[in-house]
Amino acid sequence: MNPASATPFDSIEDAHDFMTLLAQTVFETKLDLEADIQRESESESNAPRRAEALRLTLYTLNKLEFHMNRSRRVLNDLRTLRRLLFEERTLSRLTERPKAPAKAAAETLLPRAAALRRSSRTTVASA
Repeated sequence: MNPASATPFDSIEDAHDFMTLLAQTVFETKLDLEADIQRESESESNAPRRAEALRLTLYTLNKLEFHMNRSRRVLNDLRTLRRLLFEERTLSRLTERPKAPAKAAAETLLPRAAALRRSSRTTVASA
């Protein structure tokens, strides 16, 4: 099997598009089936098994439609999360400061702390 060959599910977007098309087809089929059920109920035919089979088919299509919509939402959430993760990585790389070694950071903070202590002592002494 050639790994370079393209499949309909190479990306989350492709899978989402497929699920959208499938959900639309299920919806259209459901509308046709509801029309068939309406015609069966209006006719005075003696085919209760056919009407029951049509209702069972409609029930199954409703379940399928529910799962298709739920799957599309999950794929959409995955797309959103992937975009957030990739954008955060890009932003964090652009805005990340180089970290100084711990000793250098401590030496940088010590003079500031000493200056703050001196200024607070002079403020307290003058008061």
